[in-house]
Amino acid sequence: MAEQPPSVRPPVDIRVASVPAGHVYVRHCSAPDDGVARLRDPRPNGAPSTSQRWWPPVMLDPDWVSAHHKDFDVFHLHFGFDAQSPAQLTALVDTLRRHGKPLVYTVHDLRNPHQLDPATHDAALNVVIPAADQLITLTPGAAEVIGHRWNRTADVLPHPHVVELPLVAGPRPVHDQFRVGVHAKSLRPNMAVLPVVRVLADTLAELADAELQVNIHREVADPASPAHNPQVIEELRKLAHRGRLTLTIHDYFDDEQLWDYLASLDLSVLPYLFGTHSGWLEACHDLGTAVAAPDCGFYAQQRPCLTYGHTQQGGLDEESLRKAVLRAYEERPAPRATEHHRARERADLAAAHRSLYTRLLR
Repeated sequence: MAEQPPSVRPPVDIRVASVPAGHVYVRHCSAPDDGVARLRDPRPNGAPSTSQRWWPPVMLDPDWVSAHHKDFDVFHLHFGFDAQSPAQLTALVDTLRRHGKPLVYTVHDLRNPHQLDPATHDAALNVVIPAADQLITLTPGAAEVIGHRWNRTADVLPHPHVVELPLVAGPRPVHDQFRVGVHAKSLRPNMAVLPVVRVLADTLAELADAELQVNIHREVADPASPAHNPQVIEELRKLAHRGRLTLTIHDYFDDEQLWDYLASLDLSVLPYLFGTHSGWLEACHDLGTAVAAPDCGFYAQQRPCLTYGHTQQGGLDEESLRKAVLRAYEERPAPRATEHHRARERADLAAAHRSLYTRLLR
């Protein structure tokens, strides 16, 4: 009887406690049969059983780690530790070490866009970055900062696609005008919306076939909401009344609404004063919408985009923003991701993460 070839076994799953697991970035750093199993996000106290909410992350609790340390091999931190004090993060690190669990940290934010004062996030980074067994970040510039500030080396792995792959291959809607959008969201602390909008309104007034659309969440216009900002709403409404822009006040978009909105724009302007990386930029790249990003972070190292001067220290460089808009107007259409490239990139990211986890577990 002829000898049978040995059976080919699938790779053994590496079990990862990922904080969080359900975020689109984390989901798209995996691939089918990549040999990595990520624990589902535990449901926070008070969240209904049907909820997919992951914040605040239960896995950050040292007691959770102690109770579940046999359920995972690697602990991988991404987001969600904004409310953790340095002492709480130190307790988490100590608990992971006591149970022999490697810590991986992907440094998405060197500046937290939700915190006006960098001191709080710096204090957290000063605990997590030195303690991590492996660091990842998204751009060479961020890796350079990590090396300079903490004398640590971070692997540079690109941000995966944000929009689902079938939509990346889909056609863009056709419209006659050059449409520029600013989404003010709920006026995150790193946004300086009005100075940017004023320059955009003046610039687009010079173009015959251009329009400015400003979107903002309903809570900013609601006097009963903590996010209420009458000054911003009043000026935006005055500009809209004068025909300088179209103002849309709405509830939070779901994914489908957000993709439709982004695809309707020729240019999305990010009105940030500080930050590091951007998932919004990645979504625009997936959909073929140009982006004008500030020079305060490492956005230009992520994907092709236009850059203008805008920092917390120096304020807005109005002329550079104007030039960015005119360049987007002249160079339409914007560079766009392809489904093939994004699928290949995702497979490579999944393989890189498995390789990294495997090295830590040897």
